[in-house]
Amino acid sequence: QLQLVESGGGLVQPGGSLRLSCAASGFRFDHHAIGWFRQAPGLEREGVACISSNTGRMTYADSVKGRFTISRDNAKSMAYLEMNSLKPEDTGIYYCARGTYATCSDDAPAMIEFPFWGQGTQVTVSS
Repeated sequence: QLQLVESGGGLVQPGGSLRLSCAASGFRFDHHAIGWFRQAPGLEREGVACISSNTGRMTYADSVKGRFTISRDNAKSMAYLEMNSLKPEDTGIYYCARGTYATCSDDAPAMIEFPFWGQGTQVTVSS
């Protein structure tokens, strides 16, 4: 069955870096866009980044542009989110999700276009 499993979260100091991974199985990975989302306590889940099926297009939320980089390895059915210059406001549960379509929209990913989710990994940015 379709499965997405995130890993790589943890506690990091402000200014630090983390690399999240998403292992996918149960579907044709190279046919779908992959998105990363996050949810902070008490807030709605928000789209962070999207990468198209052929890696030709990446989009980011304004809050992470220049700090986060999304990538994927279709041969390994893996997606990644490299996070640098982390801030306390980046704290939250990070989820990867499979898109309905192969491409990303012009803006940060929207939940309605990503119907399948992993269980999430906690990222805490604190000194």
